[in-house]
Amino acid sequence: MSTFSIFLILIIVVCLLLVLVIMVQNPKGGGLSSSFGGGGTQVAGGVKKTGDFLDKSTWTLAGLLIVLILTSNIALKGNNGAQDSKLLQGDDIETTVPETLPEEFTPPVTNETTPSDSL
Repeated sequence: MSTFSIFLILIIVVCLLLVLVIMVQNPKGGGLSSSFGGGGTQVAGGVKKTGDFLDKSTWTLAGLLIVLILTSNIALKGNNGAQDSKLLQGDDIETTVPETLPEEFTPPVTNETTPSDSL
């Protein structure tokens, strides 16, 4: 399994966790924190408020996602070396540009006058 595949799996897991944490939150301030005895009370044992935990976990997961994406880009370039296009390299590209026009080509003849003829 390549390094990029490992990063890809980690990115998918973090995305799923991020979706789960965002879906648990209530946009009006209730959410999971109101389920534990009200919006202003603390969870048992003196742990931080659930709303604060969800906010911090959202920002942490979002930051982790950005770091994983940037790192996976580096891992992708490191696995395969230089991934330049053959067009950029210019190797083995045949250019088929005719030196002269074919004989059967005749430009269309029009009887219209150009603005320079009318002067």
